Amino acid sequence: MEDFSELYDKHIDGLFAFGSRLMADREALKDCIQDVFVKLYTRKAGLGTIGNVESYLYISLRNRINDEFRFNTKLCDSEITDASMQVIAENDEYNREQMEHRQTLSDAVQQFFVKLSPRQRQIINLYYMEHCKYDDICRIMGINYQSVRNLMHRSISRLREYAGQMQISV
Repeated sequence: MEDFSELYDKHIDGLFAFGSRLMADREALKDCIQDVFVKLYTRKAGLGTIGNVESYLYISLRNRINDEFRFNTKLCDSEITDASMQVIAENDEYNREQMEHRQTLSDAVQQFFVKLSPRQRQIINLYYMEHCKYDDICRIMGINYQSVRNLMHRSISRLREYAGQMQISV
């Protein structure tokens, strides 16, 4: 339960910001986010191993918001045409392809991240995931400001080198 609470606290702000771009109703968005976490908690035994929890949460929220729109949208039969169904099918296919592409890129970045040294992984995590400033990273890692900048530069350069070897277009 503690881990679940920590997961919620870590991702709630990002999920809310993401959902705000998709849905204007803040209360309905809060309900959707809550539904995602309730579903995750109640079905955790049947989910198996989730490779990228953050990606799973964002995809689940997007799907839940889409479900909410479908549920609340009342179309009369005369409004549903072959053309509108074609547009919906094309959008669904495009979204599916985009999500698969993002997942492929995410998996590749994860593989590259593992290839970095522990210090390089730590500095990337502190700066990009934890949103720490260089001064904070200096204190956390116990190194001076210039060393932090050099290590960050080498880490990013190494990631770019790995990405350059990758055959996937961004």
